[in-house]
Amino acid sequence: MSDKVVTRFAPSPTGFLHIGGARTALFNWLFAKHNGGTMLLRIEDTDRERSTDAAIEAIIDGLDWLGLKWDGDTIFQFARAKRHAEVAHELLDKGLAYKCYATADELTEMRELARKEGRPPRYDGRWRDLGGTQTEVDAIAQGRKAVVRLKAPKEGETVIDDKVQGRVTFPNKDLDDLVLLRSDGTPTYMLAVVVDDHDMGVTNIIRGDDHLTNAARQKQIYEALGWEVPIMAHIPLIHGQDGAKLSKRHGALGVEQYRALGFLPAALRNYLVRLGWSQGDREFFTTDEMIEAFDLAQVGRSAARFDLVKLENMNGHYMRATPDGDLTQILIETLPYLPGGEDMLSKLDASMRAKLEKAMPGLKERAKTLVELADGAKFLHASRPLDMDAKAQEILSKGREHLPALISRLEALGNWSAAEAEAAVRAYAEETGAKLGTVAQPLRAALTGRGTSPGIFDVLEVLGRDESLSRLRDQVAT
Repeated sequence: MSDKVVTRFAPSPTGFLHIGGARTALFNWLFAKHNGGTMLLRIEDTDRERSTDAAIEAIIDGLDWLGLKWDGDTIFQFARAKRHAEVAHELLDKGLAYKCYATADELTEMRELARKEGRPPRYDGRWRDLGGTQTEVDAIAQGRKAVVRLKAPKEGETVIDDKVQGRVTFPNKDLDDLVLLRSDGTPTYMLAVVVDDHDMGVTNIIRGDDHLTNAARQKQIYEALGWEVPIMAHIPLIHGQDGAKLSKRHGALGVEQYRALGFLPAALRNYLVRLGWSQGDREFFTTDEMIEAFDLAQVGRSAARFDLVKLENMNGHYMRATPDGDLTQILIETLPYLPGGEDMLSKLDASMRAKLEKAMPGLKERAKTLVELADGAKFLHASRPLDMDAKAQEILSKGREHLPALISRLEALGNWSAAEAEAAVRAYAEETGAKLGTVAQPLRAALTGRGTSPGIFDVLEVLGRDESLSRLRDQVAT
């Protein structure tokens, strides 16, 4: 095995790239980068009935969006089926595997008997040591189709020295002779994984701990072939806040849906790396800092808990920390994926983009996601007369009488700026004895159609003299 670290992410394309799969990909990517190695991508598409092109596209698109670039070409497992079968026949020729002619009914009987006797439901090995020539065995089989099974050790233990779980021991009596080739000659997942990992030079396997039993079975295949077993690390699964296995009700969505919910890739990476891996109480890491610090020794054995509120808070932190110009560009690039984003995109000419970037400091302070950011920016491109939300209507019903005088003060400004507008509005409030909020709130409602917005004087500056005054006049005329 090469001295260079080689990891792999090997999803099954039977659905979207879910959040647990994304974390597994991230851990593999970080481990490879930390050790100056490579991460490969293998699409495990041997389940031909359930594998779809749409799922493959979603996986690749999700990894791209997350910024987890794999090395080399994408490998498709099904395309290597001939190689997998060759290895099975090699084991058969060496007497390390055998043909099994047990029928489906016989296998069902074995399982039922094992349950009655309180044993694990395992194949009983009846075709393992018949002896005789293959011709004699075929005669006994009476035309049945055979699968090829591994001659797994019956005595002793299979031990996995796992980098996360520690030493895990499996009594060999509980591990039956697993199927390598199905009766139609196609390879099973267990065989394909071992052959692919060996041929791809994989040195480290990092995957969910639901694969631990698979690890024992796969190690037996490695040992039968005389191949070096990769170093294994089985990471705990992600649970919901209630401790139950993560499901859609907890937020177990496809990665593409997190983009549609307005999360930044950097924030999602940071959140995912903290699900099961820790550096004391530290929460925030740049990507370079993650690569520098990541080590399997800091991955815990207990299940991590997914908390959408924490993810939103982390995303808000990242948005506020992103320079205004960069965040503007990120928002624009993400608009096609956001609800109603195409409409906003159609109105983003150079002038509107400049307004958006100018308004960004106030917008991002009030948003935790790009969806909220886009929603907060709607006032910039809203058509006149503005649609008023319920809160804005309530505010205007109580304070519209201030608008004519405010329009006059604002029209008189020589320099249209937030500072000048604020001075004029404060002067009006002082002269009339009104509270500033009582005066500013009708301004906000008339200018944005909302009860909340970025600082109202910033809104006036961003909208500009003509647009601001036109919107205010619309409300006076109402």
